[in-house]
Amino acid sequence: MDLALARVFTDFSRSQLRQWLEDGRLLVDGSATAATRKARGGERLHLEPGPSHDGSMFLPEPMPLVIVHEDLDIIVIDKPAGLVVHPGAGHRGGTLLNGLVAHHAGCADLPRAGIVHRLDKDTSGLMVVAKTLEAQTSLVRQLQARTVSRTYHAVVHGVVRGAGTVDAPVGRHPVHRTRMAVTTQGKPARTHYTPLRAGDGWTLVECRLETGRTHQIRVHMQSLGHPLIGDPVYGLKHAPRTLALAVSGFDRQALHATALALVHPRTEAPMRWESTLPADFAALLDRLPVR
Repeated sequence: MDLALARVFTDFSRSQLRQWLEDGRLLVDGSATAATRKARGGERLHLEPGPSHDGSMFLPEPMPLVIVHEDLDIIVIDKPAGLVVHPGAGHRGGTLLNGLVAHHAGCADLPRAGIVHRLDKDTSGLMVVAKTLEAQTSLVRQLQARTVSRTYHAVVHGVVRGAGTVDAPVGRHPVHRTRMAVTTQGKPARTHYTPLRAGDGWTLVECRLETGRTHQIRVHMQSLGHPLIGDPVYGLKHAPRTLALAVSGFDRQALHATALALVHPRTEAPMRWESTLPADFAALLDRLPVR
């Protein structure tokens, strides 16, 4: 049924239509139904688009947002480290989602307030958010087609000798369920990396994502033996002596989303934005030992 509906309601993604089926907002022959129901033809469809969420999570909370670009369809935000993107366990408020709803009330009417991709709490940098259902559907489809370009800068342990690609599936760790890992049970994931600068036991690396799995860069670089400096989950428990002093006081993973490129959902014009390294990241680079 969800596949058939995606062919009828072409303005919305299949996953969104599936969610509306589950929420009872999309009725088939006057009743709620399962996405797995077979479509036989001739069914009467009734759609009431709307948000799929617990309304208490969408409370507006004014907060300063660094807005790089905004128009009728999208908002591009430079997220600071320490800001949680979406409410969840331990973070019922004070999130980017709450700030978005305060900034633009229309976001409250969209699934996930228009958020189409996330950054970890302690990862800084560029994110795009939709302001309309049509824009959200377009962005989701671009992400699925891997045509959104996302570039990150990361500081990793060790000296990375050359550019390469990690093509390894990422999924839940088989033992530690709050962590991710390279696992045959995971989803396809691909990260391209290029060393930019290196010093005594560290490298500044540019990473370009083809996919957007949870903790992808952090897991992929760890799998190469080059975990991110400051990473509390996948990093080294104790930094080498040459790095210990420089790294002390830097209490997050050294990861920043530095560039974002996509096709505008309405105009279809190619667009690109860049973000400078935040002060704490730049200060870390200045402190790291040279060879």
